[in-house]
Amino acid sequence: MSIREKAERYGWCADALKELAAELDQVIDAAGQQSIHEPSIPKEPGGWWHSYVCPVHHSELLFDPLEEDATAYSCPYGCELTGEPYRGAWLVFKHQSLARHALQAAAVYAATGESRYAELGRAIIIKYAEQFPHYPVHPDASPWMLKGRAFHQALTEAIWATTIIKAYLLLVDEGISFKAADATLRTFFAMLESSMLEYHAILTSERGNPENNYTAWLNAALSCVYAARGEQEKLLAQLDAEGGFRHHLSIAVKPDQLEFEGSIYYHVFVLRAYFISAEMARRFGEDLYQYSGEQGQTLRGMLAVLAQLADAGGSLPALHDGPYRREPYARELAEIFEIGLTHYGDEAVLPLLGEVCRQLRPKDHLRGGLEAVLYGTGDLDIKARKAHVESVCLESSGFAMLAHEGNKLSCLLDFGSHGGSHGHYDKLNLMLSHRSYPLSPDRGTVPYGSRLKKEWYPHTASHNTVSIGGRSQSEAQGACLKYEMAENRSYGWIRTSNAYEGAILDRHVLVNEWWVLDWFEVRLEEPQQVDWWFHYIGNGDTSIEAGHSLNGGASLPMPLGEHDGYSYVQANFRHDAAFSRAFEFRIKQEEMLRGHSTPEAVSVALWADAGASLIHVLSPGIADNPSRMAEGLLHRQVGDSVRFIAVYACGNEAPELRWTEAGELLVSLSGEDAAASKIYELTDDGLKERGNLR
Repeated sequence: MSIREKAERYGWCADALKELAAELDQVIDAAGQQSIHEPSIPKEPGGWWHSYVCPVHHSELLFDPLEEDATAYSCPYGCELTGEPYRGAWLVFKHQSLARHALQAAAVYAATGESRYAELGRAIIIKYAEQFPHYPVHPDASPWMLKGRAFHQALTEAIWATTIIKAYLLLVDEGISFKAADATLRTFFAMLESSMLEYHAILTSERGNPENNYTAWLNAALSCVYAARGEQEKLLAQLDAEGGFRHHLSIAVKPDQLEFEGSIYYHVFVLRAYFISAEMARRFGEDLYQYSGEQGQTLRGMLAVLAQLADAGGSLPALHDGPYRREPYARELAEIFEIGLTHYGDEAVLPLLGEVCRQLRPKDHLRGGLEAVLYGTGDLDIKARKAHVESVCLESSGFAMLAHEGNKLSCLLDFGSHGGSHGHYDKLNLMLSHRSYPLSPDRGTVPYGSRLKKEWYPHTASHNTVSIGGRSQSEAQGACLKYEMAENRSYGWIRTSNAYEGAILDRHVLVNEWWVLDWFEVRLEEPQQVDWWFHYIGNGDTSIEAGHSLNGGASLPMPLGEHDGYSYVQANFRHDAAFSRAFEFRIKQEEMLRGHSTPEAVSVALWADAGASLIHVLSPGIADNPSRMAEGLLHRQVGDSVRFIAVYACGNEAPELRWTEAGELLVSLSGEDAAASKIYELTDDGLKERGNLR
């Protein structure tokens, strides 16, 4: 279905096109009518976009696509920065925004037939084709980068080139002639092909790294070049080359459909490149949308696994490296969800698209934007939420979702491989979600130009797992020893034995109708300090029963330590357990969180053995706003065999914990019937749940 046909059939598409046209009118008016034929594009190449971050607040700097040139760059908190590397990073955003304007102009022309939009898109493309040979192979790029011309990185150049060429193809499809610029475009396409092939060979042959996410984008850029030049044989040959689309899908995506780095962001990143390759191949009658890799990997499966890992509201976890909320990322998500709905009709992604619409259009949450116009179809209820979160185990990638239909809480466990250069030191990390909001999510990471990228976010202390001796884990590999999904509960037993030398870490997590039971065991060759971390979103009511108040304890010096992220943890108050007992606290959310005026609290019961310490801490929050400090609890013990037990439940009443004479753990909810009382025993075969004592 053409864009014009969609605009005539669907109200959301017609409305979106009006907004896109109005945005382009602003672009034209900002520079005067002459800009239609002579658009102003920067003569300077772009730098590294990750440098576009405030060194004080670690938030991405603000960008206005209508600003023709900028010499000062502001952060959301009012800091103003000048010079490099911010200038080069701003240029990345500017080049990308101009490429997007070209594609946007082509889409609006395809719907309206108004020539000025075609002229704007055509002029941007030709101007870049003319300028491209004059950009140097970037002299300021870091040594580890594959260098581009218009950008520090060839990777950024490949992404930008696909947008430019998609705009070119759409205009050509709509009858716009580029004949007068044939020679210029031939040179442009030839230079792109040459550099992309060179870098592709470096990754696949010289470095032996064909699975790199770069490779997917080099393939996508090459497929666009070949589609623009009508070179079917070259495109088909590239699909079958070493590191080409088919090979890459088989080696870069695991059998459970998740990209090998274990990062949702890079999974989306690669899937988007795959979809571009599929779009170009389809122009020659080649169907990659249904292609299956050597272990059953498919584009449809890569889309479906995102729906499996999303929370009830459609938010995706920021596993390993990756942001939570930034507009370019939301647009990328919108693109793959719209493409997926059109090609596969999998409505499981509707809650995810709905969440993206809430981010991109916070006032009305309506479907819209360039991605919907280009790739979307149908009238769908994008505001739908998941009826409930379902349990799933991605054994090859190392993630498990545990849930129960009757429980508003669910949790995601990380036990897989480290994740390479985009991995975190986070084995056995636990992420809790309430059906209405995230409770203790993975924090993701900030733009790589921030020092927090290396100094805080990847470290163990930033995650809900354990650290030993005040240091982060090694680049560890874990395993799932048991995964059970039954009618009355779901259960996972995960282990890592190489996070620390001589240490075995076991985490047992069970979710039933009433609570989430989290039982963590650590065995060491000799006594050491073991820290159990629980960072959460919200305000903790840390009043402890019978006058044992966390904030009534002794003040601690700040920060908490010196190494591996500890210097970013502020320890507020501490309570030392003189004897073994249970502690309780509640986590309350701010009003109007995600549209809920009175979000339900979550209560937590912790068992602390004698000699343990409970410390209330503050640390940099989730990656989209590190300056907003997050609360947390640190449960510290010293020994060679220690355990940490926590039980999470909805509402203000915390579960009661006590031990039977036989050494079994009794968990119960006061005021509930006998069913809400269970006995647990940890055996060599895992955590056993059985009847109660009532």
